[in-house]
Amino acid sequence: MDIFAVIQEEQVAFSQAEKRIAEILLNDFDFAVNASIVELAGRAGVSAPTVTRFCRRLNCLNFADFKVKLAKTAYVGVRYLNPDAPSSGADDVAADVVTKAQNALFLMHRSLDAAKVEQAAEWLAAAAMIYAFGSGGNSSMIASEVQNRLFRLGKRITASSDQTMQLMLTASATADDVLIASSFSGRNHELAHTLETAQNAGIRTIALTQSDSPVARAADLVIGIDLPEGQNIFRPTSTRFAYLAVTDIIANMVAYKTRALSAPTLRNIKKQLVLHRDKDDSQLLGD
Repeated sequence: MDIFAVIQEEQVAFSQAEKRIAEILLNDFDFAVNASIVELAGRAGVSAPTVTRFCRRLNCLNFADFKVKLAKTAYVGVRYLNPDAPSSGADDVAADVVTKAQNALFLMHRSLDAAKVEQAAEWLAAAAMIYAFGSGGNSSMIASEVQNRLFRLGKRITASSDQTMQLMLTASATADDVLIASSFSGRNHELAHTLETAQNAGIRTIALTQSDSPVARAADLVIGIDLPEGQNIFRPTSTRFAYLAVTDIIANMVAYKTRALSAPTLRNIKKQLVLHRDKDDSQLLGD
């Protein structure tokens, strides 16, 4: 049972005394999870029996049962109890999003291991077939973007966000192929298993992920992306800008390493867009 989910559902029906107890739980979780029944009652200005009745209202047997269930909710993250949202004005939100994106790019650039990026580009440039894997909202988007960047260079590539399909594709791959995977958390154990399967088959594997994570440990080559996110749960993750930049860097290097193939392929793509849509070459390059 999620104590805080019940509080949110029942809060409108609470008595004034119960609302004061609930306010302490929401605003000072560390105190509530460590306080005795007397201390919690004193802080809320109620009696100990009132606290007990409040616990039972939350479907807890007693205060001790309440404390156990309260402690178990901490794994979700206390930052979701009182979310940090300093301003909802368009100017402030725009400044916050752009600043965090710029900071993510700066930190990524400062910590980027150029030698590993060079190695990844060499493997991808020489690959007979490339498999781009990622699951979840952000990582699947990066896998699709790897495919979007590399197919236009003439590389044979497919992307998948389905974990069973990833395993099946890996089982059908050969030692001339390369698998590149994305995991923002690095804790996608199904993806780690797929990487290990590829390694056992002699297939080179690249991971864009957090360093020293299960996915990182399962890959041959790791490009670590370890960035802080802050406490604002409402702002979309700025880390994805760093992942997109790393993807662009690798793709740009692959293009340079395969000029004889990438240049004519890009021109052929552009020619079709000009002939059937744009009428000239003034639009975005290659898109």
